[in-house]
Amino acid sequence: MTHILHRQITPRLPVAVRGEGLFIYDSEGRAYIDASGGAAVSCLGHGHPDIVRAIREQLDVLEYAHTSFFTTPVAEALADTLIADAPAGLSHVYFVSGGSEAVETALKIARQFFVEIGEPQRRYVIARDQSYHGNTLGALATGGHAARRKMFEPLLFPTHHIEPCFAYRHRRPDESEEAYGRRAADALERKILELGAENVIAFVAETVVGATAGAVPPAPGYFKRIREICDRYGVLLILDEVMCGMGRTGTLHACEQEGVAPDLMTVAKGLGGGYQPIGATLLSERIFRAFAEGSGFFQHGHTYIGHPLACAAALAVQRVIKRDRLLDNVKAMGARLARRLNERFGNHPHVGDVRGRGLFQAIELVADRSTKKPFDPRLKLYARVKAEAMARGLMVYPSGGTADGVAGDHVLLAPPFIIDAATIDTVVERLGDAVDAALAAAG
Repeated sequence: MTHILHRQITPRLPVAVRGEGLFIYDSEGRAYIDASGGAAVSCLGHGHPDIVRAIREQLDVLEYAHTSFFTTPVAEALADTLIADAPAGLSHVYFVSGGSEAVETALKIARQFFVEIGEPQRRYVIARDQSYHGNTLGALATGGHAARRKMFEPLLFPTHHIEPCFAYRHRRPDESEEAYGRRAADALERKILELGAENVIAFVAETVVGATAGAVPPAPGYFKRIREICDRYGVLLILDEVMCGMGRTGTLHACEQEGVAPDLMTVAKGLGGGYQPIGATLLSERIFRAFAEGSGFFQHGHTYIGHPLACAAALAVQRVIKRDRLLDNVKAMGARLARRLNERFGNHPHVGDVRGRGLFQAIELVADRSTKKPFDPRLKLYARVKAEAMARGLMVYPSGGTADGVAGDHVLLAPPFIIDAATIDTVVERLGDAVDAALAAAG
């Protein structure tokens, strides 16, 4: 009996009682390798002593101060750290409690920016199909995942979507990766012209797509072309790195590998590593100056923004990542994970694609490799894989609707940055067994 409204109304969930390093332990004494970091959150694993110590030390000093009255040393220090390492042009940070809030904040900043500079007619947001930007109404409206939007469609503000940059599903056989990237990006220009460039606020995209399609990297040159188009029409570029950012792909920010800098960027999961709820929206100096020289305020706020304990945890997480050179391990173990996944699944009759960057990898399950036909969504194959993996002491992050928002299954892996080679091998072995068992049970 539970009084919690769980995600599934009649859950049979194990009870987590302890976390240590790469493992979570349940009340029955079973150990689970956290090969997904929860939802790509736990970048340092569980129970890291340095992060626990930082939270305790901050708790001894100050647990909470509302940001309409005070700033705090720890929030200022975290902001300094983030901006010092940010993509070129980003100069200020707005702290929130998670990824959905970060995206909502970015949308509001973008809208207010154009009001401040005398272009209040700008009202349209463009994003991509098969994208996910959060579950609050503004973020959900921006996302392009059909199944997630369906129930709440009447509540969502109108947004516009273009085809995703998803080479496995959309690149033509006679098309180079670069040519496909150009074609996929040019869809943005057509949409801007259709809506009227003077009416468009921003284009929103995940640098590497996460939950809805499973670690889909952009085609070469795609984001450079996107940046050119946004600049040509005065449209802001918002990069959502809530899941793929803060070191997950091998560089602190995934957009570093694309050679572009956004006007606004959202981060969250790897920012605080799960030790406290925290996210952030980073904004450019140009946007900040418009606010400072205009109305002088940002018309937005949440009760827990800049929470001292959350900022202390995030600051400690970022310091440990730098001190221990963990991005080097992300690159090395990411390469091993990709290799081992390809060895295990590269010729699997029901795995159509193995993809990702760094410690952000996925496999896509298909009924037919030659046609890329997805499994019948009524099978909920992704859920079967999750259950089989849990039975083998493995946490993975699968999802459905991979192909078109309704059909398709993938399994996402996002293990902590501290993972070692032996554990990588165990993860792939257990995942292989779980996939085969799920397929057998599905018939």
